[in-house]
Amino acid sequence: MAKLLYGFSCSIDGFIAGPGGDMSWLTPYLGPNPLVDELIPEIGALLVGRRTYGGDDPHRGTEGEGKAFGGGWEGPQFVLTHRPAAPAPGVTFVDNLVGAATAAKEAAGPKYVNVLGADVARQCLEAGLLDEILALPVPVLLGDGVRMFDRPGGKPIGLELVRPNWYRVV
Repeated sequence: MAKLLYGFSCSIDGFIAGPGGDMSWLTPYLGPNPLVDELIPEIGALLVGRRTYGGDDPHRGTEGEGKAFGGGWEGPQFVLTHRPAAPAPGVTFVDNLVGAATAAKEAAGPKYVNVLGADVARQCLEAGLLDEILALPVPVLLGDGVRMFDRPGGKPIGLELVRPNWYRVV
């Protein structure tokens, strides 16, 4: 069965987006990445937070705008939200975490469900649903924005290094 993977690019100081969800900081760093190129065919579905789904796009102004991984991936997307957006092909809006994760895992089959969005990733982690984390550090310090994980008062969660930048939640 599918595993839930929180895969993300982040600044060295731990931000996945700038203030207000700005993703333009990432645009200069987009390009070939052997680890991402290896991962994309292993993704069977996306579990996306509502703010991420409707948010800024680092591929803005290119032919990859509005497409997952800049057009490098196509498949079913499950958006966790209490306020659905306009219907879109291949996108299902789900209003509860367990239902969204279950549907995404069923759609993904033996492949990964890639979790997109810090808040939905935090919810998956706290619910014991997140299996793995892939952190792709980018050589920049943003100083402010959306943290990769924000859990004020949270307790430490153990991770096991599977390979460079790739961790299993233990």
